Amino acid sequence: MKEKLLLRPFGESDIRAAQLHSIDEETLRKTATIICTIRERGEAGVRHYAEYFSELTKDDPLLLPAESLTRAREALLKAERDALETMADRISRFAVAQRETLTSLSFPIPEGTAGHDVIPLDQVGCYAPGGRYPLPSSVLMTAISARAAGVASVWVASPNPSRETLAAAAIAKVDGFLPLGGVQAICALAFGIGLPRGCDMIVGPGNRWVTAAKRLLAGEVGIDMLAGPSELLIVADESADPSLVAADLLAQAEHDPDARPMLISTSQDLIEKTNEELRSQLQTLPTRPIAEEAFRNGFSCLVPNIASAAQISNSLAPEHLQLMFKQAREERGLFRQYGALFLGERSAEIFGDYGAGPNHVLPTGGTARFTSGLSVLTFLRVRTWLDLRRESDLNGLRSNTVALARMEGLEGHARAAERRA
Repeated sequence: MKEKLLLRPFGESDIRAAQLHSIDEETLRKTATIICTIRERGEAGVRHYAEYFSELTKDDPLLLPAESLTRAREALLKAERDALETMADRISRFAVAQRETLTSLSFPIPEGTAGHDVIPLDQVGCYAPGGRYPLPSSVLMTAISARAAGVASVWVASPNPSRETLAAAAIAKVDGFLPLGGVQAICALAFGIGLPRGCDMIVGPGNRWVTAAKRLLAGEVGIDMLAGPSELLIVADESADPSLVAADLLAQAEHDPDARPMLISTSQDLIEKTNEELRSQLQTLPTRPIAEEAFRNGFSCLVPNIASAAQISNSLAPEHLQLMFKQAREERGLFRQYGALFLGERSAEIFGDYGAGPNHVLPTGGTARFTSGLSVLTFLRVRTWLDLRRESDLNGLRSNTVALARMEGLEGHARAAERRA
């Protein structure tokens, strides 16, 4: 009897039909009800849901101060603390380098000077998932990037936080920690429940409830992106090592039953050998039940050449794109749409997850077509300014302004310009 394929063979039309959809209406409806309750009841509403979901008891504090986080860091084994601090340092150095690429501008114009200033947000909230696995890495990725941008006040929320998650918050030097998850966490950060005030922006990955809350509160508070289940697309040819391809797909699949492991290859032999490796490696994988379920969302696709692979990849705009074929560095320009790119078999996506430098909070579900991953730039605002001082040079700008204002029927604009004669 032929063994079941973990990577189902898809054609291009199958891939388009299987594109992930947005948040379901039932989740949005229930999320809206929770938001309304918390908006009306404030802290009592947050506590109601936190107690219902076993995040807090009646006597637990809503906010953990920095001292609690420091104690968690000191309780770590030295090897654990060293790993977190090394990762934090790499994230910080990359974020600071990004920050230095965007500077203030002063530009001479005939009438004076124009320019922009680059300034950080004042207060942000960082969400870190805490359901199936503790994710201290997400605390570091979000909070350290905010600090590198110059954000003055940084808060973290995560449900049922592990010691490692609290320690990561201490290493990131956050102002405080809300042991909350889901919609109630996003509401607390947005409305300032337990905080000095509401946050200017909320960032970080989460489940569908977190994503729904961010979607419904967008505009009232800034959000980074609407992130869904994690995705990895590997594009490979016959030169790729099937054991490494399988290992990387399994690493992605174990995140969540909704994760999406995908393989596009110019080699049918590689696809078959990758399926064999998947079956073999799954035998000893502790997270096998989750990973196996995730492969229902994935696929393999045989293509005639790398150009065809790039066309499909660009239509998918995957969160993570890993190129494991000859000439990957030379042909990377064919691939334009992705959250983060990993070149060659040494550049495994898992290294991006754990602090090589670039951020691991990335757009999913095809949204990489129009948005970028989290970075220090997420926490910066560009503010333009104008300083017109040269009276003799103002005539041309004034006459153009008057003419355009009257074209648009805005006589008040025209008269305000004319008064500068």
